[in-house]
Amino acid sequence: MTTHEPPTRVVDGAVVDTLARLQQLAATLGATDALDSLPQIVVLGSQSAGKSSTIESLVGLSFLPRGTGIVTRCPLLLHLRPRDTGPADYGVFGHGGGAPISDMEAIRAEIEAQTARLAGDEKDICATPIVLRLHVAGAPSLTLVDLPGVTRVPVRGQPDDIGDKIKRLCQQFARNPRAVLLCVSAANADLATSEALVLAREVDRAGDRTIGVLTKTDLMDPGTDCASILRNEVFPLRLGYVAVVCRGQRDLDEGGTVAAAQSRERTFFANHEVYGAPRHRELLERSCGIAVLAQKLSALLVAAT
Repeated sequence: MTTHEPPTRVVDGAVVDTLARLQQLAATLGATDALDSLPQIVVLGSQSAGKSSTIESLVGLSFLPRGTGIVTRCPLLLHLRPRDTGPADYGVFGHGGGAPISDMEAIRAEIEAQTARLAGDEKDICATPIVLRLHVAGAPSLTLVDLPGVTRVPVRGQPDDIGDKIKRLCQQFARNPRAVLLCVSAANADLATSEALVLAREVDRAGDRTIGVLTKTDLMDPGTDCASILRNEVFPLRLGYVAVVCRGQRDLDEGGTVAAAQSRERTFFANHEVYGAPRHRELLERSCGIAVLAQKLSALLVAAT
């Protein structure tokens, strides 16, 4: 199977604005059927695949809650828009009066607080979405749905059927035929065991609306690479794959910024013996880096409208 490049249609921010308003209205009214039928990018991945780091790299800011176990316990409907005016990036929630918040730590805290309101203080999940619109300088126009990470074994305090609950919630959003499925998998693990790809295949058997993201590319064993996957030769998807390098746990522990991680990513791919080799220039330009992923997702989202 050959990779079909996303349409090169120019992204119109007004389209994303309209989608954001419709989705916020549907979420506010509890009209889940309408919400599920709107174009959006549904992010799927296991708890350890690097889903949150990938989303923050796309946004360019650190704003998502962190921790062990299930941190994302409600769907997060994230509308990302480039900021044209004002001195600082800011976010606006669909609840709480819609006041702008420019402190990313405050946004993180509010996501945690609203999650507790909707899903309780324990470790269960809730299908009611949290709606957040982020205005960020230089950001792409995207509408993302961040979902709980797929898990199989419940930990202490979680319902015994938590794995099934998460799977059903993910399927609810992934079944939308107008949704692009963004499947996040670790490059240093066997792709055949990817929870995200297994789930996506259940609702998109031909892989027509699934795009794969390979995280932790820099953690692969020496002498190995994921070039064959990026060429769509291993687990073919019509929209192909993109390899990224995001912040790891060490970066988070040391307070590393998203911008620093993006700089390190560019250096890694450009200097890699395979991805950066002249003979693989096309692979580097089309399948490596968070900037490539952002461009592809923007085009796919507008094409789905």
